[in-house]
Amino acid sequence: MIARSGRLRAFVLLAAVAGATAATIAGCSGSGGVAAAAASPVATNTVDLPRSYKFAQAAITVPVGTTVRWTNDDNFTHSVQLDGVTGQGLVMKPGESVSQAFQTAGTFHYVCAFHPQNMQGTVVVTGATY
Repeated sequence: MIARSGRLRAFVLLAAVAGATAATIAGCSGSGGVAAAAASPVATNTVDLPRSYKFAQAAITVPVGTTVRWTNDDNFTHSVQLDGVTGQGLVMKPGESVSQAFQTAGTFHYVCAFHPQNMQGTVVVTGATY
């Protein structure tokens, strides 16, 4: 019984260390994608698509009337497809950029039509004018 008790304590200790390590790693990640879209929006009108299947910054905020520019610095073709828009959206080959003007306040979600599970973003348009 003592040998089992010692193994049980070792297992519980190992599980606690593994849980703490996983929590630390999860807290340190934040490289883009879906999790970044849930983060507080950054005030900018440019979004980069680096070599990693993500939008950087994934969540941005701009005033009404601002034109947002996405630049594809990846090796693959991507797009910006706003919710409610059919088709592939604004398509960018490597090295290209696309722009979209936002004339009304609101929250606008978008994805890359080619990689929607990895590449999602949000533009929050505020009532202030630029």
